[in-house]
Amino acid sequence: MIAAARRAGSVEVLAVLLVALVVLRNPLAGLLTAAGLETWTTVFVSVLVQAVPFLVFGVVLSAVIAVYVPRSFWAKALPRHPALAVPAASVAGVVLPGCECGSVPIAGALIRRGVTPAAALAFLLAAPAVNPIVLTATAVAFPANPEMVVARAAASLLAAMAMGWLWLRLGRADWIKLPHRPDLDEMSRGQAFWAATRHDVMHAGGFLVLGAAAAATINVAVPDRWLQTLAGHAVLSVLALAALAVLLSICSEADAFVAASLSQFSLTSRLVFLVVGPMVDLKLIAMQTGVFGRGFSARFAPATFAAAVLAALGVAAVAL
Repeated sequence: MIAAARRAGSVEVLAVLLVALVVLRNPLAGLLTAAGLETWTTVFVSVLVQAVPFLVFGVVLSAVIAVYVPRSFWAKALPRHPALAVPAASVAGVVLPGCECGSVPIAGALIRRGVTPAAALAFLLAAPAVNPIVLTATAVAFPANPEMVVARAAASLLAAMAMGWLWLRLGRADWIKLPHRPDLDEMSRGQAFWAATRHDVMHAGGFLVLGAAAAATINVAVPDRWLQTLAGHAVLSVLALAALAVLLSICSEADAFVAASLSQFSLTSRLVFLVVGPMVDLKLIAMQTGVFGRGFSARFAPATFAAAVLAALGVAAVAL
C-alpha cells in the first residue's frame, strides 16, 4: 500500500484534477464570469501556450544529450579550464533558439553529462536572452531604438558570465540536487530516450503549471495605477520593472513587445525588464526548483536577480 502511494505522481494528480474540473464544471463556469477570474484564466493559458512548446523542445534536446551525446564530446567542445568554459557556454546560447523553459532541462542534462555546473548555468541564463529569435523580436519591438538590441545582448551575456564565475567561486556541488532518473545505461537507446523525456516532462512540466498560476495571480492582483506612479521615479522605476519581469513570467520571445508598450518608463528601466525576465521569473524559479532542488533556487534566483539588474544598469550607462 505504501509503495503504491509513493508511485502516485504528476500523471495521477493531473487525472484527479481533470476529473474534478469535469464534476465542478458548472460552478466553475459561473465563477469565471467575473472579470478578474477571466483575466486570470487568460494569463494562465497564455503563459502555458507560450512556454510548453519550448519546454518540450528543451526536454527532447535534454534527452538527446543524455542518451546520444557521449561524455567525451563535452570535454572536446568546451575549454578544459572552468573559468574559460563559462564564456564559451554563454556564447553558445546565441545559436540555440528557445526560451527559459527549454534551457532549464538542457542545463540539467549538461550537468549530468559532466559539464561543469558553472558553464551549464551560464548557458541556462544566456540562451533565452541572446538567441536570434529573441534579438530579432527586440529589434522589431524597438524600431526607433536599435541600441536596445545590442544593450540587451551585452547585458544578458555579462550577467550570465558573472553568475557562472560566481558559481565557480562560491557554489557548492551539494546545492544542486538533480532528481533521480531511471538507469538509462541498462536500456536500449530508444527506451532510454523516452524514459528521460517522460522523467523531465513530469518534473519540469508540473512546476511550470505552478509558476503559470502564480504569474496569473500577480497579473490580476497588481493595479495598473501603481505602475503609473512608479514610472516617474528613476530608482523605483528600475526596481518596479525588475520585479514586474519576475512576476509577469513572460516568455523571452514575447517580452520585448511588453517592454515596448511600457512607454511611460525610461529605456534603462525597460532594459532591466528585458534582462531580468529571461533569467528570473516565477515559472523559471519553479522549474529550477523541480530540476535542481529548492536549496539551489533559493540561492541562485536572488543572486541572478541582482546580477541581471547590475549588468543592465552598467550597460545602459554606456549604450543608452
